[in-house]
Order: sequence, then structure tokens, then C-alpha cells
Amino acid sequence: MNTQKFVSRRAALKGIGAVGVAVAALGQSTGGAATAAPDPGPALSASGARKLISERVLQTPLIDTHEHLLEEKERLQGASPPWVPCDDWALLFSHYLDSDFLTAGMPRADMDRFLSPKVDPLAKWQLIAPYWPAVRNTGYAQAVRISMRELYAVEDLTEQSVAAVQSGYEQTRRPGFYQQILQDRAKIESCQINRVMGEPFKQSDMPALLMYDLGIVGMFAGPDFNQYAPPTGIEVKALADWHRVIDWWFDRYAKYAVAVKSQNAYSRDIDYARVPAEEAEPVFRKTLQKEPVTDAERKRLEDHLFWYAVDRATAHNLPVKLHTGYYAGQNSMPLARLRLNADSAAELCRLAPDAQFVFMHICYPYYEELLSVAKHWTNAHVDMCWSWIINPVAAKDYLKKHIVTAPANKLLPFGGDYLHVEPVLGHAALARRGIAQALSELVEEGWLKLADALDLVDLIMHDNARRIFRLAQKTDALRQGSGNGNGAEAG
Repeated sequence: MNTQKFVSRRAALKGIGAVGVAVAALGQSTGGAATAAPDPGPALSASGARKLISERVLQTPLIDTHEHLLEEKERLQGASPPWVPCDDWALLFSHYLDSDFLTAGMPRADMDRFLSPKVDPLAKWQLIAPYWPAVRNTGYAQAVRISMRELYAVEDLTEQSVAAVQSGYEQTRRPGFYQQILQDRAKIESCQINRVMGEPFKQSDMPALLMYDLGIVGMFAGPDFNQYAPPTGIEVKALADWHRVIDWWFDRYAKYAVAVKSQNAYSRDIDYARVPAEEAEPVFRKTLQKEPVTDAERKRLEDHLFWYAVDRATAHNLPVKLHTGYYAGQNSMPLARLRLNADSAAELCRLAPDAQFVFMHICYPYYEELLSVAKHWTNAHVDMCWSWIINPVAAKDYLKKHIVTAPANKLLPFGGDYLHVEPVLGHAALARRGIAQALSELVEEGWLKLADALDLVDLIMHDNARRIFRLAQKTDALRQGSGNGNGAEAG
């Protein structure tokens, strides 16, 4: 996307029309010396302020800081379980929304049939119909409903509209549909992808649009010898050899990666201690020989290797993205452990003051605790990815509180967190709605001047991400790198 075609705030306000004239009384912030904005008084109504803010949020390019998207060419290959279980309209329900159906009581066998490529797409409605009224208003469902409306011109999912949804799916899923959905429709400047299938890093066929994290969880959890060692050609016989394997991945791909990412919080708390190599070495040897280890030993090795990877990331100026809070899926979440995440996040910041941590998903439902971490620790950032569909009201609440509590330059407001591209459009629409509502409410409640609210839009929607992840530099490197399907060659 050519971001230059998005005009300045002053020009945008002029273009809005009569409402734009009203904001002139507030003064204009140029980003230089601060100037006092006069009290707007009764000349500008609450609805007028909301219109200004909404227009600005809707026209501003958004950087998507977290997805799990497959490459477009992988989607175009058709059904390929487990990541593409079917190639019809039901696919839009397969990531996240399927969990709401299951927790609403839908039998697993019926969900398996719904997502099967062997079931007639038009017959699938009957499988979800009994549960649709119970889930249709959740954030997961709203993102899908918005996407179906915007992409397929279907206002509501019913037995009568399923044929139109299926036709729209078939007409949309064609070469170029990633750019159409992400850039043309959602006004997303670029997406950051965490690869959850296959290789830990991949160079996209669309490097200016899809930019990858380097996955590090297998570097320390397990560790995953089969995934990380073979590409390096290093024979792993000792802990020092595994350090060399980790070094190889950073030396080869750090130039192109936007960050490193770990979702290890799905299996433990993020309370990683600084364990020296001599204490981890005996456990590593036992693990290498496939000998049993205790939970305490496993934690000792994971902790050591976590910090080895994080220190390498920091040396390469790569932010460290960590899952916190809510779990995907159903019937498996240990809520008491999630409560510990924010305290552990603070300790990570203390142990590595030079590392830049990005704590993801607002640690939902414990977002007040994570907000205090962002306020207190210089190297803590909060990514609101996924939160707008977990609980859109809570996400709006977090955004309002962050703006008046912690520095705004530590906030990343959106990541769709999807495997499949279509629902990203709906999720982005929910995020834009929430951003506009949060800023409007802060103005209406007297916590912000309108001019200050408008000045925040560019900062939180794209400026922060561009700075934190050095996106201009990464884009140049990716465009210059030689793609071979498995990643760029380091230069």
C-alpha cells in the first residue's frame, strides 16, 4: 500500500466538510512544540467529535502485528488438513469460531462433519443451525459475519443465504485475494506472520505485505532437534552444539525477521530464570539421549535455552513476542496459571533491560495487571492482537485505560491472529470500531482534547509498529533478499 496517499490530519479534516470546520477551534498539533488547544465549548457536539475521530480511524492505514496466515499459494491449493480442513465457506468458521460452537454444546462429531471436505457445502448449515443463535454475537462470530457481509454481500447467515455465501467464497478465493482483502478492503499496510506449520522462518512471495517472525519456541521447549538442527548441518552432541544451532538461525534470518515469537505460555508460565549453562548441560544430555527428566529439570533446561535465544534476539535488535493470557480452544485452560503471566512479564523485563518485550493478547482477562507492567517497565510493550474478537468490550476498555495510564508509544492495537485471511477483514473492522469508540469516549468524558485524540491515531495504528519492528529496514532487506521458498539468504 502506498501510505503517501493517506493525507495529513489537517487535510483530512478539511476534506470531511462542515464538521471539519468545527475542529479548527481546537488548534492543530504539528508534532513540534506543544500548543494549548482551546476548549471546544458547545460549538462541537459529541456526535461531531465522534464523526471526526471515526473518519480519521477509518482512513488511516493499519499495521497488523500478528497473524498465522498461510501463504496465498498454499490457500489456493485447496483443502489440505489440518490447516485447511475444507475449501468452502465453512473454513471461515474453522479458526476460533469453532470453539464457540463447541462450548455452546455442538458435538465434536458434528463439527468434524461441518469442516469435512466430503460434506456438501450447502448441507453444512444444518449442522450449525441449532447453535448459531447462541454464538452469533460473540467477537469470534462478529468478525466472520462482517467478513461475509463485506466480501460476499450477505447480511446474515441463514439457510436461504448459504448458497450466496458459498458462491461468494468461490468467487473471492482467487489469485490476488490476499491483497484485495488485506490492503484494498481492510487498509492493512503489512502483516506480521508467525508460522505455526513447517519451518520456523519463511520468506513470503509477498514480502512487503507478509513479514515473518522467527519462531523460537522449538529452540528451548523440547528442544525440537528435528526441526532446527538438520538445516544447519550441525551435529548436536552437546549443549554447545545446540547453541551453535540457535546461532545459525539468527545469523541467517535475523536480518529479515521482524521479531521472534514464542507461544510457550500454552504449556507453562513465562517465569524463565537465568540458568547457567553448567546447570543446564546435564539435563540437555539426558534429553538428547531421550532419557526421562523431571519437571524441575525440564524447566531448568527450558529457562537456560529461552534466555540464550532471547539474548541472541536482543543482539540482533529483534523484539521478543510472548503469548500471555487466554488460550485458544476449549476445556483446557488453567486460569490460575494465566494470572501469573503479568508478574512473570515484569520479572522478564527486570532480568533483561536491553531486550524489548512485546506481551500479546493483553493478558486477557488480567489486562489491568499487564497495563501496570507497560506503565512501569521501559522495555514492555503491549500487543492487542486477538483481543478484539476474544472480548471487544474489554479490548476497548484496555485501550482507553492504556492511553491515560501508560505511554502511547508502547501500544500495538491490532493483530488478527488468523490462519485464514477472510476473517482478518472483519477483525480489523472490529478493531477500528473499538479504537474510534475508545478515543471518542475519552474525549466525551473529558480525559482528552479532540486534537489530542486525533493526534494519537497515526501513532497507535502504524507509527509504533514501524518503529518497534524497524519495518522500513526490514522491507528493504526482504525486497533485496533472494527468496527460495524456505527463507531469504543472508547477505
